[in-house]
Amino acid sequence: MNNNIKGFHHFAIKAYDVEETIAFYKTLNFEVTHSWSLPEFNLEKCVMMKNKAFDCYLEICDNNANFPTQGRKRKAGDPYIENALLHICFVVEDAKKAYKEAIENGAKPLSEKETLELKSLRKSVTVSNSLVYSPNGEVIEFLESVVF
Repeated sequence: MNNNIKGFHHFAIKAYDVEETIAFYKTLNFEVTHSWSLPEFNLEKCVMMKNKAFDCYLEICDNNANFPTQGRKRKAGDPYIENALLHICFVVEDAKKAYKEAIENGAKPLSEKETLELKSLRKSVTVSNSLVYSPNGEVIEFLESVVF
């Protein structure tokens, strides 16, 4: 099969509170680059955000959008909902510092800092990370730089 994939462009999330979610991702060094609406899909607001430090994009759409998605729709007051997306991972210099800053900006604690060994036949690596729930509910991993 001829593989024409050249890289990863963005991931997209539905946000229960779009403005709160945008504000949180701004604290992770993202900035809004585009915004739009699609009335035919009941989409009132969607934004594309780019990380200022590296070539990574995030799309945030309002919770009323009628787009195909995995899992059931989150309702106001629902606890975090499990679905196929396990987490979003960002490379950081200091996982504990990133964790604390995320909590200060509205995230909920999940795991302050862990160190674990990933075993391989070629080369095992030790990783250090922390995890939070964003204000919108997605799990965010902060991974200290490591060569896999």
